[in-house]
Amino acid sequence: MNLSRRQLFQRGFVAAGAFTGLESFLRCGWAAEAAAVEGVVATPIGFGDLIPDPAGIFDLPAGFSYRVISRAGERTERGYTVPGQFDGMAAFPGPNGHVVLVRNHELDSSQAALGPFQSRMPEPAICYDNGNEISPSQGGTTTVVYDPTTGITIRQYLSLAGTTRNCGGGPTPWGSWISCEETTEVAGPVKSRNGAAYVNAQDHGFAFEVPASAAIRIAEPIPLRAMGRFNREAVAVNPANGLVYQTEDSRDGVLYRFIPTTLGKLHDGGRLQALCLPDFKGDTTNWNKRDVAVGDKLRVTWVDIKDPLNNPAQQARAAGAARFTRGEGIWLSGERLWFICTDGGKRRKGQIWQLELYNKGNLLSLFCEPDDEHLLENGDNLTQAPWGDLLVCEDAVGNDVDPGQHLVGITLSGRPYHFGRNALNASELAGICCAPDGKTLFVNIQSPGLTLAITGPWKVISL
Repeated sequence: MNLSRRQLFQRGFVAAGAFTGLESFLRCGWAAEAAAVEGVVATPIGFGDLIPDPAGIFDLPAGFSYRVISRAGERTERGYTVPGQFDGMAAFPGPNGHVVLVRNHELDSSQAALGPFQSRMPEPAICYDNGNEISPSQGGTTTVVYDPTTGITIRQYLSLAGTTRNCGGGPTPWGSWISCEETTEVAGPVKSRNGAAYVNAQDHGFAFEVPASAAIRIAEPIPLRAMGRFNREAVAVNPANGLVYQTEDSRDGVLYRFIPTTLGKLHDGGRLQALCLPDFKGDTTNWNKRDVAVGDKLRVTWVDIKDPLNNPAQQARAAGAARFTRGEGIWLSGERLWFICTDGGKRRKGQIWQLELYNKGNLLSLFCEPDDEHLLENGDNLTQAPWGDLLVCEDAVGNDVDPGQHLVGITLSGRPYHFGRNALNASELAGICCAPDGKTLFVNIQSPGLTLAITGPWKVISL
């Protein structure tokens, strides 16, 4: 049987020596298994081949199915419109077994045609930036209440209004969603983007806390200023001590840690810090040469940032913080935190880092860097599946060598496999998250804006 490189990957096999991409597998921590044999030895992972979807929306392995539970353009409660550009998302428990999804919308002030204010303008009390009543910021969040037993969407409502380019974020242990603005635009005169004029009445680049409520509950649009102002992506909150870890989507970004003054009350302020690697003198991007290899353990320290509102990454790097290129998705489980650098590696196909949060000191290691678009191409949003593996959304729009944006599973030994594929278009996938009972998986197709609920024969498969 002769299988192509793509077929080997789609069937979820490690094939040592079967093709020239072996080095890519070794970079993902497969060396021990690959070196144990000669020739072709197949070790199955994943759930099998992806089956083409007759509806042409989303391909999944045999036995799995999806339901479209929310679409951009639908009417929300209180007369707003479900905005487009679906992005980061989290799932929370609701009453009667329902799931409460809080979902970002990566829209800026110039994208009124995709925004929530199609039928009515925002109420002043709920809108962070009304654009001087000319062009209210179109980003924010919507909340979707879903009944997984019946497959019915109970309600949808606008839960954060007047913010811009809400890209990533993260859930808190106390039942809220932190929504992050991926921009550092400032208040100022009228501007134009794509032929549309707009104005900002507020500075942007902040995180906002949104309650996860099945009943209509709109967030107070108060920025979490002490957590910093920068080109934000995602956050992960440690339930043990309330520390908030934050990624920055910049090629000169850093990894942040926020120490709140009061556990569970982020508006009370706190200290912003950045990660340092005091014993490492190389370049974490690995763009020009492999300064750090998969599995290397690097000692971590943290440095305070004096002014969180004034280019905190520049301050952090001047104080010795490590640079991480285009930090995106982040997820914490126990003492292990993973975060993605979407264009790290020699071929700029992405890296996944692992931070071990020990009481006596943190250790950082490069968890996965395949440098192979057939394995992982520009990962973005990230979560951990109920069966233990990581699940990563690809965002390789405009640079997609392996056609189709994939939902990629990665075992905790660093082995990738395809779990799903956007069959509808070239749009990125986003918002990957799991229902609290672990029985339903949710993911967004960013454009034209679809949220899918996926069910199937979940099982423990990690090796």
